[in-house]
Amino acid sequence: MWFVVKILQLFLNTIKYSIIHLTMKNPPAILGKIAESTIKRVEKAKEALSPEQIYEKVRILNSKPRSTQSYTEEDILSAAPNHSVSSVLSVVNKNLPFNKALSAPGLSFICEVKKASPSKGIISPDFPWMQIAKDYEEGGAAAISVLTEPEFFLGSDQYLREISAAVKIPTLRKDFIIDVYQIYEAKLWGAGAVLLISALLEPLTLSGFISVADDLGLDCLVEIHNEHEADEALSAGARIIGINNRDLTTFNVDTGLSSRLRKQIPAGILTVAESGINSADGIREIKDTGVDAVLIGESLMRSADRIKFLKELISA
Repeated sequence: MWFVVKILQLFLNTIKYSIIHLTMKNPPAILGKIAESTIKRVEKAKEALSPEQIYEKVRILNSKPRSTQSYTEEDILSAAPNHSVSSVLSVVNKNLPFNKALSAPGLSFICEVKKASPSKGIISPDFPWMQIAKDYEEGGAAAISVLTEPEFFLGSDQYLREISAAVKIPTLRKDFIIDVYQIYEAKLWGAGAVLLISALLEPLTLSGFISVADDLGLDCLVEIHNEHEADEALSAGARIIGINNRDLTTFNVDTGLSSRLRKQIPAGILTVAESGINSADGIREIKDTGVDAVLIGESLMRSADRIKFLKELISA
């Protein structure tokens, strides 16, 4: 019976999101360009691996009891042949590893593996992604954010697959999710969470994506930029909200935004401050806002000693 219900859910999700690009918002210019590029990328991905095929692969990963904490290498390879991929967690949604990592006492650190960005260009020319991830884990990161968007951020699913397989802390797929297919990709590639951008998704779509992620045992980091998006995220059922201090139109950073929006988010919802936090002083300031975690990328990526710098930030 359980299997029949899950197949029906997958079918309904396929129908519901087959025209997902029609339910996106009209986002800021750069976000719109990335979204259009992403639509084309997802369509190509579907040609290589159909939605029905990826649903079946994820079903195999989820076929073990919910109490099982991890999968063997044999399990992973049978679900995603020809790739070196990670173990995938399948636990009760309220006890998912990404959520647990951010719920720990004190300020948690999500550290980002990022080669480039539209606002900063190339950040790490050499980009030893595996070593970067291992440095983050050794330095005390609670989770690792991995860019998988290839055109504007020079990300790759390979980075997420290999990092997720190598570290013991949860990973976040940081991309521009506009199709439910991408959530299944994230699960297949070993992520513990996905980024959902409120500025990109209509409220109904956002709510639907959170529901699909719940079914797959994935957390969602719902990113907001203003009060209206905060209301939308809360109404959609977000349990983890990221406050991005960067204006998507001007790329200007206002770290005070985290403090202002944090007051709008009720207790019990985890909050993450994103962008513009790059020093011990910045960490001390952000602690005063009451957020649960910070997401830090560029400053760590540019550091000559990532482990030392991260430890200094954590102890600030």
